[in-house]
Amino acid sequence: MAVCALAGIAAPVALAWWLVKKHHARLGTILVGAGVFFVFALLLEPILHQAVLKGPYGTAITGNTWYYALYGGLAAGLFEETGRFLGMKFLLKKEPTGALPAVAYGAGHGGMEMLMIFGITMISNIVVSLMINAGQVDTILSAVPAETREQVEAQFAQLQDLHAGQLLLGLWERISALILQLGLSIIVWTAVRKGGKWLWLFPAAILLHALVDGCAVVLSKSVIASAVEIIVFSMAVAIGAAGYMLARKL
Repeated sequence: MAVCALAGIAAPVALAWWLVKKHHARLGTILVGAGVFFVFALLLEPILHQAVLKGPYGTAITGNTWYYALYGGLAAGLFEETGRFLGMKFLLKKEPTGALPAVAYGAGHGGMEMLMIFGITMISNIVVSLMINAGQVDTILSAVPAETREQVEAQFAQLQDLHAGQLLLGLWERISALILQLGLSIIVWTAVRKGGKWLWLFPAAILLHALVDGCAVVLSKSVIASAVEIIVFSMAVAIGAAGYMLARKL
């Protein structure tokens, strides 16, 4: 967990430093990407999930793998890619048209995702694990409301069953996600900057994002975790390669 926490924090910071120092990217562009991810993925998207999944159709969606994959993938694609498009359109309009701003934005967007979803989560898991190992489970549970106690107990059981292989797969998943975010950033940046007949790349980015996330959900129910990560990594690399080819056009 400590190794994963360190990697989850160090990787996005190192990438940002390399882009700024080596390629003279603007730190502000990286921070725009980080801020857009935080607002659209961590603040706004959960509001939709709360409304939909707690609503009358919530049980039908969560109870069906295909419905859940379709809903979750499209929600992530719509919020993140719309945020990406708006951020690039209005907050980065003074940036040059080349590919560097897109990569810098992607480093911020994907870096914030890696930092918040993986790095910070690992630190939280370490703290809870130390408390479990110190025999403080009952103390923790006594402070938890009765309606969420069962959920917390399940999280404790998950932590106790974790092994190094699962944690390393999680790190690999975050690397795949970072590659995906860089590729999607270049795709959307091309739509924003070239406009016209290139605008179709924006809805294409939404669908590609939904495809990767949806496939991960469906595959997780039918194949082993390592196979899921290999397939997701391959998809992320393909989208990253598409972004690279578009970058050359810029």
